[in-house]
Amino acid sequence: MGGPSLYIIDYMLHGEPKSFIIRAEVMNNSEAWHWASCDAGVGRIPKFGREKVKRVSKPLAEKYGITDVRWRASVAPSWVKESG
Repeated sequence: MGGPSLYIIDYMLHGEPKSFIIRAEVMNNSEAWHWASCDAGVGRIPKFGREKVKRVSKPLAEKYGITDVRWRASVAPSWVKESG
């Protein structure tokens, strides 16, 4: 199954924990830092899927108080059928 997957990104903004879920084709540390900066209001989200925007790097994000960016794949819920 290809296509976008869901990822959870956790980070700190001026010492306060933040977390969000994002759907993306690819996720890596660089992408996570960029998307955390977008969530914090620093980075720019493209208006159109193919629009090229300048990515926010880790050093730039850190200047705005973004630290400890971590990401992980979201797991799909395991639905259990009720008996009865």
